Parts: sequence; C-alpha cells; structure tokens
Amino acid sequence: MTTAMILAAGYGTRLRPLTDELPKPLVPVGDRPMIAHVVDRLGAGGVLRAVVNAHHLAEAFGPAVLGALPIPVEVIHEAAILGTAGGVANAAHALGEGDVVVWNGDILAGVDVAALLAAHRSRAWAATLAVAPLVQGEGTVGIGAEGQVVRLRGQRFGVEVRAADFVGVQVLGAATRGELPREGCLVGDVYLPALRLGARLGVVDVAGGFDDIGSIGAYLDANASWLRRAGARAHVAPSARVDPGVEVEASVVGEGAHVTGRGSIVRCVVWPGAVARAPLADAVVTSAGRVVARPPR
Repeated sequence: MTTAMILAAGYGTRLRPLTDELPKPLVPVGDRPMIAHVVDRLGAGGVLRAVVNAHHLAEAFGPAVLGALPIPVEVIHEAAILGTAGGVANAAHALGEGDVVVWNGDILAGVDVAALLAAHRSRAWAATLAVAPLVQGEGTVGIGAEGQVVRLRGQRFGVEVRAADFVGVQVLGAATRGELPREGCLVGDVYLPALRLGARLGVVDVAGGFDDIGSIGAYLDANASWLRRAGARAHVAPSARVDPGVEVEASVVGEGAHVTGRGSIVRCVVWPGAVARAPLADAVVTSAGRVVARPPR
C-alpha cells in the first residue's frame, strides 16, 4: 500500500502574519485549505493514506479539517522540529514499509503521482524528484541523458543535458528511507551525500509549473492561479455575503465571509469568516481581522 508524508511542521516564518493564525498547509487557497489540494493529488495518484507531521499550531489539524479529506490522514506531533529528513524518519512507524511519496506542505503542483511512482519503480532510483523544466543551466537541478540528477544545489555529478527546478515532491525508495538521519534535510543531508557516493536519483517532469507559497505575494499568486485553473473571474463561497455596491474582481471570498463598503475588491483573498471592506486591492483579510497587503514588487 502506497503511503505519503506531507511535511507540515515548519513555522511558516516568511508567510507571517498569516501563519500566526494557521499553519501554512492550512491557509485557504481557492475554496479549500492548501492541504486539501495536496491530498486530492495524492489520492488521485493511488495513495491510500497519508501522514502529516505538525509542530507549529499543531492543534489546528483537527477532525474538521482532516475529516473532509478524501483519504485517511494521520497527524504526528513533533515536539521539536526535525527537518524534512528527520520528519520522515520520525514517522516511519506510521508510514509502514516500502516507497513513500513525500510532499512539502507549502507546495501546490500538478504532479501526476501515479506517473511519479511508476517512473521511480521502473528505474529503482534511490529517490525520484518531481521537477519543472527550465532553460539549460538554470534552476536547482541539472539532469543527465538518462534522466538522472547530475547537479543539485550547485554541485555537479555528471554531464548536464537539461535543467529544472525541484518542486518539493518526491518518492523516497525503501533503501533510502533506511538511511535517513534522525534530524536533518532531505537535500543537504541525504541527497547530496548519496550523490557523492555514486547513488542515482531520477526526475519526472511536472507540466504547468508550481506554486511555492513562501510569501504573501506568492500566496496571492497561488489563489490567482487557482482562479485561472477554475476558469473563474472570481470566487464567492455560497455562504459568503457581498453587500450591494461592492464588486468582487479576481478575488476569492471564503465561506461565511462578509464584504462591506462600496467599490471593488481586486486581487484579494478574504478568509472564511472574515470581514473585508471595499475598496481594497492586493491584500489578504484573515479570519482574525488582519488586512495584509502584498509587499511592493
């Protein structure tokens, strides 16, 4: 049975003050928390259950969130943050044996999980990384003629024929899982040392790019991307209220939210239960009443 690990224990420092209210994987993107989009992808790719590691605001991962997800999700509380490699190692008892899909909880990407797993198993790589193709020489990953990683974090291990960005989604092979440190980073403390010793890591391309929700601007952009994929000019949840005289443009208004005032709200995200006042542009309105503007570009 294929399982997945969603890495969710970080503080989300770059996304503050949004992450003062919610852990990053629970911030709403479109009509659902971010984690719901991730779990949908996992379930569609044949993953039958998932594990989430939580630390910051761990209590937010409650039944109201997890019960709405399409596959069972178990939460493991990390008393201290262990890093991406340590988080997976610490969850070994819940993940079971064999290959495991690992997905960074702040990433939204159109990863074909079934294809990622199939590619990994066909080549018996130590790990297989989902990547977004780029112009040769750019990005975080260089790729060789056989689809293997030959450059990572600026270190080279072979002849590069094309390039890509690692999107924060991967399959860890069973043998690699057995070598994970109790604390540390998958890239810096596992992949790079393995490549230096001659291990082979593979890649699978992801179509359509990805959203790394690491800043207020990136968060607003992710919601705009969701609207484009949905083919919608704006999204107003069924239980939300928009006062007469207010126009909602290129914005997302969550369940139970209320938009007051006069004029337009443009390129905004209004969280469930929040009250926003028009006119407003390029901002997030949180459930606690914070209005967080996009920083200047």
